[in-house]
Amino acid sequence: MTIHKEGRTLLLVLFLALAAVTTASFLFLHSPGSCIIATISLLSFLTVLQFFRHPSRQWVTGNDLIIAPADGKVVVIEEVYEPEYFKDKRIQVSIFMSPFNVHVNRHPISGTVKYFKYHPGLFLVAWHPKASTDNERTTVVIERPDGKALLLRQIAGALAKRIVWYIKESDKTVQTEELGFIKFGSRVDLFLPLDTKINVTLGQKAQGGITVVGSWK
Repeated sequence: MTIHKEGRTLLLVLFLALAAVTTASFLFLHSPGSCIIATISLLSFLTVLQFFRHPSRQWVTGNDLIIAPADGKVVVIEEVYEPEYFKDKRIQVSIFMSPFNVHVNRHPISGTVKYFKYHPGLFLVAWHPKASTDNERTTVVIERPDGKALLLRQIAGALAKRIVWYIKESDKTVQTEELGFIKFGSRVDLFLPLDTKINVTLGQKAQGGITVVGSWK
């Protein structure tokens, strides 16, 4: 287990600030007030620390497999119209990332980034029906050499107000390698061809880089 690079500066600043507050409380307050402040500071730091944990895992890969891009709960599996890039019907699979999940996003397949766009927007709760189209988000289309492609969308929520991505158009992607990071939770959507065999169920807990979301023939 390591700390992800996206959290290192924030955690250092938070540690110094909480340490200063705690030290001041012991200097100027009497117990139990100073003990309460110290406890709150410790719990606050540990809470933020777990947001940025980066566990080591044995990644699952496969040429015809679509691997979960994020940790979280599968909250949507349905046929929808995708209007931004494909402009046709797709199977949408959405994974909700709570503040307690690992926040790293990973490439579900290997291929080439054919399309990328960042959309500024709102910060509706991640399970809101309009979050996929109205919230701050990124849209990534990855295409395999054989022409099969999927669309992935990072979506910010009410708490997650910073999306980080490590890709641009024409980049080559490697399955399970890091695509980006959503700070403090939110949601990742996949839009898959209609003939995709879906291997997950509603309510299932997915692990990024491990859970097989679906497969292609």
